[in-house]
Amino acid sequence: MSELVSTGVEGLDSILTGGITERSTVLVSGNPGTGKSIFGIQYLHHGVSEHDERGVYVSFEEDEADIRGAAASVGFERFDEMVDDGDIVILDKREMLRETDFSTAVDRLLDTVEDGEFDRLVLDSLSMFQLFFDAEQEKRTYLLKFSDILKANGLTSLLINEQGAVFPDTEVGLENFLTDGNIYFIQTPTDSGVNRYVWVAKMRKQDIDTDIFPMEIGQGGITVHERAGGFSMMGGSDDQPSF
Repeated sequence: MSELVSTGVEGLDSILTGGITERSTVLVSGNPGTGKSIFGIQYLHHGVSEHDERGVYVSFEEDEADIRGAAASVGFERFDEMVDDGDIVILDKREMLRETDFSTAVDRLLDTVEDGEFDRLVLDSLSMFQLFFDAEQEKRTYLLKFSDILKANGLTSLLINEQGAVFPDTEVGLENFLTDGNIYFIQTPTDSGVNRYVWVAKMRKQDIDTDIFPMEIGQGGITVHERAGGFSMMGGSDDQPSF
């Protein structure tokens, strides 16, 4: 029986019947502003604070200061300390995009994960990562190798994927083939703001609840509520949005 890695998100671990399978690679998809990056930060913060598990945050889109600021905005006051102490290592866009060559960027990441004992990794985002490649076959080959390298180094990883549409793109694409699980973050506009939801669509080797659940982002990060969203991917109820 594989060990489970707690995400640190109240409610989500219940949906996952305990957490994410150790050494798995999970795709986290959603349109901008749905909470994907906060989820990644919370996942690493929880690993250090509750399980003494070190983590790596790889960002192709933000500077380290932006990531620290996002953590502070939801009340993760110890995040700065964790980074300063080396329990969380940030490889930001200045590091990862210093060269346009893929091999150089990956070598920088591999040097980090192989030199230290890390348990968790967040890649933000896979969409930017894939821009290194032109040919689909090359993209598939490198992504498969990359996933294997993460697992070989004992990492349980979240790969963040940007989507343009509100409705989750459930088409089986390249990244879906190469990951062990798919979690979608969804938001729909309302008169007073937005409603947020999470959907665990797939998780290999695990029994999961595939309903869609409401979530919120506040002080302390993301909370997922156990009351199901009241709608399915095929339609909705009278009081909930239909996709």
